[in-house]
Amino acid sequence: MGIYDEHLDRNAANYQPLTPLSHLARAALVHPERVAIIHGALRRTYAEFYARSRRLGSALEKRGVRRGDTVAVMLSNTPAMLEAHHGVPMTGAVLLSINTRLDADIIAFQLDHSEARVVLVDREFSGVMAKALKKAKVTPLVVDYDDPDFPADAPVAKGPAIGSLDYEALVAEGDPDYAWHMPNDEWDAISLNYTSGTTGNPKGVVYHHRGAALMGYANVIASGMGRYPVYLWTLPMFHCNGWCFPWTLAVQAGTHVCLRWVRARAMFDALADHGVTHLCGAPVVMATLINADAGDKRDFDQTVTFNTAAAPPPQSVLSGMRDAGFEVTHLYGLTETYGPAVVNEWKDEWNALDGPARAAQTARQGVRYPALEDLAVMHSETMEKTPADGETIGEVMFRGNIVMRGYLKNPEASAEAFRGGWFHSGDLGVLHEDGYIELKDRAKDIIISGGENISSIEVEDALYQHPDVATAAVVAKPDEKWGETPLAFVELKPGRSVTEADLIAHCRERLARFKCPKEIRFQEVPKTSTGKIQKYVLRKAIG
Repeated sequence: MGIYDEHLDRNAANYQPLTPLSHLARAALVHPERVAIIHGALRRTYAEFYARSRRLGSALEKRGVRRGDTVAVMLSNTPAMLEAHHGVPMTGAVLLSINTRLDADIIAFQLDHSEARVVLVDREFSGVMAKALKKAKVTPLVVDYDDPDFPADAPVAKGPAIGSLDYEALVAEGDPDYAWHMPNDEWDAISLNYTSGTTGNPKGVVYHHRGAALMGYANVIASGMGRYPVYLWTLPMFHCNGWCFPWTLAVQAGTHVCLRWVRARAMFDALADHGVTHLCGAPVVMATLINADAGDKRDFDQTVTFNTAAAPPPQSVLSGMRDAGFEVTHLYGLTETYGPAVVNEWKDEWNALDGPARAAQTARQGVRYPALEDLAVMHSETMEKTPADGETIGEVMFRGNIVMRGYLKNPEASAEAFRGGWFHSGDLGVLHEDGYIELKDRAKDIIISGGENISSIEVEDALYQHPDVATAAVVAKPDEKWGETPLAFVELKPGRSVTEADLIAHCRERLARFKCPKEIRFQEVPKTSTGKIQKYVLRKAIG
């Protein structure tokens, strides 16, 4: 032992576990009167945001929620969702944010697999949640959230109350001065997010307090957030916990502008009326903005940072965004890396490049996030790093504090994901000489449509359930609006006949609508001599 190893131990005075809950506590102390949340006519200060989150945590604890329990929420981008991101972990419990676009079978699986004790559900989604609860084995406390800003002319109808308690009544039971629980260890679980699943049921990705806290700082740096940013919620908060931005904004005492539905007029109103400085979303959100009708558009003075992930946007979209007053930052990550873990950190000298050269730089996913310790392209078996030549393909791998704890109740999948001391993304890419990575393919055949992951295998399984289908293969087709959409190649059984419309309708009976093929091509599906489908041949055939 050296001199720095003696009598210099950790203690309560010099070591506390990292948690994003401290971000909110500090913001409420330093900036109590600043507006933290805007939702329609509602304005909620940081003092109120903190007090209501404490009330929620207190009320849940009074009803028996304890450390390690799961509290599931199926909520839109509303104040209740922001409060849940803080109030639930204040009890030591774990937040499960359910994708609001899922079907009842998958929701029921998630409720059972996570052993959910409580479910908070927005009445917009009460119908599908009621079906899921009937299928599930667990019998959680069900709490209805009735959004007071739900418009009378909404594109969907508000469903009936299905719970035994209203959300506001639950919050009223709590103590605004609740002495919430710091995590016993920063490694304690804070949230659970399910992947789309490439085979069988989805896997439950577990985040810890340390990673969520570090993402708060990293998002501020990567997004260039100064003091008092104004953030528009176009990204679903259920998606990787909104890339951890529900916890991020408090670092700089920023304002959350809630948005239930992504509509052009509502976005432009927020940009003009509230001075929005940042937003995140898939390419479809950019397309909605730049292709909006003239009557929906409004002028705004500020330059707005738009963080986008998934496939790099087409050059025409990037040019349109620049002309409209947006600065696009390209990110890359996975559910297992708390959302964005790689950023295409733009360099000033690239602004002078011509169109094709600039597009080539834009297409790169980038370099590691400030909170990620290492990022590499490696041979998936030998674990040797590929040369930085921009040509040699390997698997993209991550290492650091914003990599998940593992998959819930799935030690085999966790061990495989962490094989060799790195997280294996399953994505294939190259490393350029300047250290920037660029994706070349998705080893798991996941389709990313509108920012949502779609398993090609799940869609193929639905097609195979049709009696006329002999072979089905689903691949991603580039789409300017959605980024990618599912394209199905179908080989029919001899003597059988079925239309494209009939097959799509068949899929819609079995899958969430966004997962269904947008196009079906009837042809012989190419296979190897051993009968394996050659998807790379199909990708080349896409016009």
